[in-house]
Amino acid sequence: MQEELLQFKLQQVWILVDLPFGKKAIGTKWVFRNKRDERSIVVKNKARLVAQGHRQEEGIDYDEVFAPVARIEAIRLFLAFASYMGFLVYQMDVKSAFLYGTIREEVYVHQPPGFVNSAHPNKVYKVVKAFYGLHQAPRAWYETLSSFLLENGFRSGTIDKTLFIKKNKSDVMLVQVYVDDIIFGSTKKSMCYEFEESYKKILDELPWESYGTTWIEQMSQK
Repeated sequence: MQEELLQFKLQQVWILVDLPFGKKAIGTKWVFRNKRDERSIVVKNKARLVAQGHRQEEGIDYDEVFAPVARIEAIRLFLAFASYMGFLVYQMDVKSAFLYGTIREEVYVHQPPGFVNSAHPNKVYKVVKAFYGLHQAPRAWYETLSSFLLENGFRSGTIDKTLFIKKNKSDVMLVQVYVDDIIFGSTKKSMCYEFEESYKKILDELPWESYGTTWIEQMSQK
């Protein structure tokens, strides 16, 4: 729980303020989950603070919420193409991804249970960055990610808006986005390294939860 709130502080997700007259604050709650290995042994305990988004009102707490999500068929096509081209595929899982999306609406939330500021118990948090539970959180994260990609020479797919393509002469790089998971690969390995480094730099050293590689040609042989 303290690690989760530390991420909120580092990313400057909210500001402690007095609730303005005529405004309402929505609640927050803790969600706990045990991460298990293949033998069902608990290897990690996770705590996530989420907003009670069901109490948000359209036109007041949120407006646009749509965010495209990759279909499983699109991911299969991505892997099939990578197998055909014989290039390496990388995977990134962005820790607390939604905290990097800035929201446009004016949203206030109550202080999290168990962590109420004793000096200001009646104050609330004005939300600056999106976090889990808010209706607009997926949209805010997708806008942050897609803006970065488009500014760095990628173009979004004509049909699949979660697929981003970058060409450099005869080389091509593909990036497929599924909420906070990203898979990418290229016919030129150095393009993948450049993408990773520039992504970390632009988005202020995002904390990757996992980062791995898989030889797609080995998968295709199996």
